[in-house]
Amino acid sequence: MELSDFEQRMEQVETKLAYQEATIEELNQEVRRQQIETDRLKEQLRLMAERLKTHQSSIIAPLSEETPPPHY
Repeated sequence: MELSDFEQRMEQVETKLAYQEATIEELNQEVRRQQIETDRLKEQLRLMAERLKTHQSSIIAPLSEETPPPHY
């Protein structure tokens, strides 16, 4: 029994749709993984910036406490 042109076209459309749905799901999973990684990296950057601010304030003395250079 041979499929009519319409049935063949419908089968092709259904096949393409199934592949597209699978591809969309794969892309969605990848976007979720990337979002998790982005969130993790943002948090690391925030913590590093916080540490840098803490270290900078402890390393750099206020101008009032700085001793003048020897040529003054």
